[in-house]
Amino acid sequence: MKFRYLPVAACLFVLASIGATRAIAQQQSVKPGINKNFENPDVERWIKSFEREGRDIYDKRHEIVAACELKPGMTIADVGAGTGLFVELFSRAVGADGRVYAVDIAEEFVQLIRKRSAEQGLKNVTGIVCSADDAKVPESAVDVVFLCDVYHHFEFPQKSLATLHRALKPDGRIVLIDFKRIEGESPEWTLNHVRAGQEVFRKEIEEAGFRLIDEKSLSDEKYQLRFQRVDR
Repeated sequence: MKFRYLPVAACLFVLASIGATRAIAQQQSVKPGINKNFENPDVERWIKSFEREGRDIYDKRHEIVAACELKPGMTIADVGAGTGLFVELFSRAVGADGRVYAVDIAEEFVQLIRKRSAEQGLKNVTGIVCSADDAKVPESAVDVVFLCDVYHHFEFPQKSLATLHRALKPDGRIVLIDFKRIEGESPEWTLNHVRAGQEVFRKEIEEAGFRLIDEKSLSDEKYQLRFQRVDR
């Protein structure tokens, strides 16, 4: 039996095509009810939860921003921006000629970010209320998509990833941070709340038209993955 090997570009095209097909086919939520807490959220409660010392993401926020490798004039989409922990840091990093899209499914969070940005004089911030399957970010507008503690909240990951692929420029990147989910090791809350572990999430994103650049352990509970957009 003879085996034929496809060129790398052809293999990537096949993977991207599979991802596109799955995005179209996906109809059922992979984690029903995961976003229920963000329907009419208590904003003050979530500010205290997200923006506090001792939370690994808050404590490592400057390291995380550095991993995005932002430069003046770039555009970043903070998808699942929450109360806006990273918005000001991103705004300062991309400068007056750059743009920050602060995206969240909770309108209350987006309103908070708009209010804070106005008070802080951040004129390069645009708030976007997304849907469960569409980030609603303009096409080919973004250099970096930032997903921090949010990918496990994607109810329709293939559909959402397809919209992020369209939103990114040809050389655009995804920076993803999420919970380590390891059977027999992770806390019960993580096992119940987070639907899958790092390898599953990596595979889903790769199949949606992305190539893994690097990965690292961010803390005892979190990992970081960076991906490059691949042309279909």
